[in-house]
Amino acid sequence: MKFKVASGCDRGLCHRGCGRQDHQLNSYDWLADVPGNDESTDLVEVQFKNTRKGYYHNVSKLDLKKGDVVAVEASPGHDIGTVTLTGALVKLQLKKANLKSSDEIKRIYRLAKPVDIEKYKEAKAREHATMIESRQIAKKLGLQMKIGDVEYQGDGNKAIFYYIADERVDFRQLIKDLASAFHVRIEMKQIGARQEAGRIGGTGPCGRELCCATWMKNFVSVSTNAARFQDISLNPQKLAGMCAKLKCCLNYEVDDYVEASKRMPPKDAVLQTADNDYYQFKTDILAGEITYSTDKKMAVNLETISAERALAIIELNKQGEKPLSLMGDGSVVETKKSKDLLEGDINRFDKAKRKKNKRRGQRNGEGRPGKGATQKGETSAVVASVDGELHAERREKMADNGAHAGRNRSFQRGENAADAADSPQKPTES
Repeated sequence: MKFKVASGCDRGLCHRGCGRQDHQLNSYDWLADVPGNDESTDLVEVQFKNTRKGYYHNVSKLDLKKGDVVAVEASPGHDIGTVTLTGALVKLQLKKANLKSSDEIKRIYRLAKPVDIEKYKEAKAREHATMIESRQIAKKLGLQMKIGDVEYQGDGNKAIFYYIADERVDFRQLIKDLASAFHVRIEMKQIGARQEAGRIGGTGPCGRELCCATWMKNFVSVSTNAARFQDISLNPQKLAGMCAKLKCCLNYEVDDYVEASKRMPPKDAVLQTADNDYYQFKTDILAGEITYSTDKKMAVNLETISAERALAIIELNKQGEKPLSLMGDGSVVETKKSKDLLEGDINRFDKAKRKKNKRRGQRNGEGRPGKGATQKGETSAVVASVDGELHAERREKMADNGAHAGRNRSFQRGENAADAADSPQKPTES
């Protein structure tokens, strides 16, 4: 019977997302293909529910592979877990867990039998109902705590109660009531708010799955100084994560900002030039650019220069010199403006549809395929015939005008001849 307490791929990386909450402790076995790796040590890494791991001796020399379900020694009884790592890398994982004494390392009993699997499933089926009832018991006792989850041991003889509390809680009476209610050995384990958020899971404001629910297992304290170094607005609503604590991602780039801020001029430094005094208004630490204003509190005559130029002006001012302008060579630094994707059009990546001009298509014959050339030819012929008719009319009008002008000239000559005949002729001298 094939059964897995925590499913996953052979090496901890696959397309199914083995970095999720139940696989976040998986280690990539980069020595798996090395011959004799499994025989180098008898130590085996076993993973249980709720990202709990343990290291055990394979005293029976079982042929264990990653993903095998085994029954291991527990106190009391036995527990059921999944083999996650074998070979030489287990020693490195053991150093990270700070397990130096061999007495702390227990042994593997056997590969899990069907009977062990059935007991494990029965115990696991009782976990949710036990958690709800334990919350009611804690509420009756007036304890300021929240029980977030319950984990039963593989044989059902022990239960681990995970709880969250801001203050110290006296749960001695609670343990007695839980033991009498569920008839198992009780163990209380306190977890933090970040661990609780990682166990529940969710999506962060960045749109990705929570880091504490995927790959993060060591939680480092986060302070507001990380936000100050990165010049982030101290808005509690934006700085808080799903756990109501400061976001863990504030620590991711703080070292780069601290290193880059060492190359920046002091914020209270005043740059004196021949035309005005400039005060620091805004700083882009990673880009190495500083925006200065001529007013201390308002954005007036803003100019952006590099950090090197600002340091050079400060050195000139210390020597009693003032440059002509803030820009040494007259150039202006173009600042890159961030684009807000939420303000963009949702159709900006769609291909624009080509608009059809119906009138133009009807005029040129584009609307009817196969007849465009014929219609163009017919149109040219019509235009030519119209031009010919116009030229013919013009020629006829010119001819009529010419004939009329000729008649007028002949009539004028006739009148002149008649006048000459009526007038008395002078005698010619011989």
